[in-house]
Amino acid sequence: MAINSVRRRVIDGEILVGTWLVLGSSLTAEIAGNSGFDWVLLDMEHGMGANDSLLFQLQALSGTPASPIVRVAQNDPVLIKRALDLGPAGIMAPMVNTAEDAERVVRAMRYPPAGIRGVTPYTRPADFGRDFPGYFASANDELLCLVQIETEQAVENAEAIAAVDGVDVLFIGPLDLTVGLGIMKQFGHPKYRAAVEKIVSACRKAGKVAGIILLDVEVPEETVADGFTFIGRASDGSVLAAALSELVKPFEKFREATGD
Repeated sequence: MAINSVRRRVIDGEILVGTWLVLGSSLTAEIAGNSGFDWVLLDMEHGMGANDSLLFQLQALSGTPASPIVRVAQNDPVLIKRALDLGPAGIMAPMVNTAEDAERVVRAMRYPPAGIRGVTPYTRPADFGRDFPGYFASANDELLCLVQIETEQAVENAEAIAAVDGVDVLFIGPLDLTVGLGIMKQFGHPKYRAAVEKIVSACRKAGKVAGIILLDVEVPEETVADGFTFIGRASDGSVLAAALSELVKPFEKFREATGD
């Protein structure tokens, strides 16, 4: 099974849009994968699914154009190895605060001698041994490595993190970052804006890509102008909740009339 790699497009600076999948549903994954997104992220940190549902989602996405990326629950080589053996196109690691944290992610994603990823031919992306030589030869170059910048410490170390060989994307978690800065959801606050500028500047200096997830409905033009090219939009859970609430709204006047 060939990796549905998006890494070259990311590195080339294409503006790529994706979405978060938190419900653990293979049907939702299939819908999202066929909706025009360049990538979708399967969330194992805050998402509802476990390893079985991760596999089902990856299987569903294999029939779509979207590249699947897995966010592991923490920066743990065992979790990264387990996720990679199911066949995603990349890994996102949360709470990467130092260059050493970033190096840990990179090494966990790469086969020796470049890293410490365990080797077995009997995995899904290697077609259970039938395409192991091809997968082994290409995985280190085709898998996308994303590290999340979510704390004040990470912002301070942004240049060192971006300089780590093998890191492709520095991805801002806006909510965690504003909480960490003591300005929850104040995305226009000078302190947050300065942090964003520092992260994007670090990416430019190191030739890396800046990524972010947008929590609002419309994509502001300023996001691209700020230097972000890897952009996430909402999640399956948030979109479904909002859409279902909108379906109910026209009936609220009848409830008010009856006093219910």
